[in-house]
Amino acid sequence: GQKLTQIFTILALTQSAGITFLQGVESVRETMRCPYWVQLLTQIQHDISNGHPIWLALKNAGEFSPLCLQLVRTGEASGSLDLMLDNLAHHHRDNTMALADNLAALLEPALLIITGGIIGTLVVAMYLPIFHLGDAMSGMG
Repeated sequence: GQKLTQIFTILALTQSAGITFLQGVESVRETMRCPYWVQLLTQIQHDISNGHPIWLALKNAGEFSPLCLQLVRTGEASGSLDLMLDNLAHHHRDNTMALADNLAALLEPALLIITGGIIGTLVVAMYLPIFHLGDAMSGMG
């Protein structure tokens, strides 16, 4: 999600700036910290350098959805690759945000239960000695 957003955002920016796709992939590769993605981008660069179409290089990488491949293929054929890459960046960013929102919605009830358990334990721990003191006082009289 986040890595794909980063990849497509940088590629869209480099394409709209008139930088070649291979140089754009190199720019993306330089920003990646994860060795897996660096290796994947190196493979994509190698495939494109060997004359493969961009969409095929992405397909060979195995990490891109059919939607990504189709939009890149369409952008490559129509000459509007920068627009398609920008659309993909927005798509992946929106998906990542939706996933984060869903995760937060799922965690909220669990956090309420945990907080309630902690507060309940504290209340019992505070009042239990008072009840024991009351029992001790009534036993004295």
